[in-house]
Amino acid sequence: HILFCGSCGRMRICGNKKCDTPSSISPTCKLSRKKIQINQSYGWVRSVRAQKANVFLHVNDGSSLQSLQVVASSELSDPLLTFGSAVEVTGILKKSPHQKQPVELDAKNHKFIVFCFIFFFLRTFPLKSKSDMALSIFANFLISGDNGFVEINTPIITSNDCEGAGELFQVEVIKAPYGENFFSVPAYLTVSGQLHLEVVSGAFSKVYTFGPTFRAENSQSRRHLAEFYMVEAEISFTQSLEDLTKVMEDMFRFATEHVLAHCVEDVDLFHKHVTPGQKLKEYLVSFLRITYREAIDILRRSSERFAFPTDWGCDLKTEHEKYLVKHCGNIPVFVTDYPYDLKPFYARDNQDHPERTAAAVDLLVPGVGELCGGSLREERLNLLSARAGLEDVYSWYLDLRRFGSVPHGGFGLGFERYLQCILGVDNIKDVVPFPRFSHSCLL
Repeated sequence: HILFCGSCGRMRICGNKKCDTPSSISPTCKLSRKKIQINQSYGWVRSVRAQKANVFLHVNDGSSLQSLQVVASSELSDPLLTFGSAVEVTGILKKSPHQKQPVELDAKNHKFIVFCFIFFFLRTFPLKSKSDMALSIFANFLISGDNGFVEINTPIITSNDCEGAGELFQVEVIKAPYGENFFSVPAYLTVSGQLHLEVVSGAFSKVYTFGPTFRAENSQSRRHLAEFYMVEAEISFTQSLEDLTKVMEDMFRFATEHVLAHCVEDVDLFHKHVTPGQKLKEYLVSFLRITYREAIDILRRSSERFAFPTDWGCDLKTEHEKYLVKHCGNIPVFVTDYPYDLKPFYARDNQDHPERTAAAVDLLVPGVGELCGGSLREERLNLLSARAGLEDVYSWYLDLRRFGSVPHGGFGLGFERYLQCILGVDNIKDVVPFPRFSHSCLL
């Protein structure tokens, strides 16, 4: 079955042949199996078969092992259209005359998003998830609900520093019979699964992970832990921060509504004895959105005396974040378009000189400050290569762009901070049974 979203034009393939009831792609989507105009259907080309009058493509977005056949006029054929090319196709979805597939897409036009020329490169790690073998392995992972996200278990031990801050726990063997270095390269406890998700997003258009992360940050603050859990997501074929903020907002709202519906007594207990007067339902209104420039202007006009500077280019501290949330009515606030130099190497350059900002966003919530952080990823190789030192340490990351990538973005949400927010707990160390922080590792 082809599941089609009538409002956004996205579609996916249901691999269950016994499925008679269509399931929605999102709560606002309307599905139809009728002949209907398709808008912005994305995927990777699995095969190309050219004939005199037509060219036949098999396009797959990673949501199923079954590909969608696209029938296009030979006039739309292009010698550069080959296996691994990422395409956007517009056309009519109709019943197929062949038994092998129930429907096919009669393409009216298409455009290339990126080409993938080098076949042998698929044998190396960064792109092997584009092969059918890897697809069949990853297909066993959990697909979360109707949103189509595929769960990926990213490594806990890694050789990269995703955030680039150097706050890493290094992994070493106490007694090393294998030599000085067990992995032959320096290895660390992960600070984020993002870079691994970016690799897998070359085969699946929407992926996520939920697991432990570790930061060797020498902090005794009320919102930092050395070990905590993060929900991280990566979305392919997106070119706007609005796509990311919608997922972030919907996820926050869904999780919070679920807590309110199923854990009423627990929430009431905290709101009665820990944070009297807190009304969690007030957080479920539409989130506000401001730019970093607007945030700086708000802080500079304030009569509040801040301990840290509020000039353009300064990072927002906890005191700034909490003030912004209070100023905006104690509701969640998105802050977008931060100065480029404040964000990690993977954040997309907005190229808006002279300020030069990055397509990055943070979600600020009452009582905590920053809860989520995300960005569009820099898919342009020439701009990414300009970052000093990447070629030596992250050559594989550059190869993802060099040999085929698509516009994409993602975010991460700290689970313990989320609990702080909805329960009104002042100190993050009080929402976990065994908190790990500097100078403390009991049990």
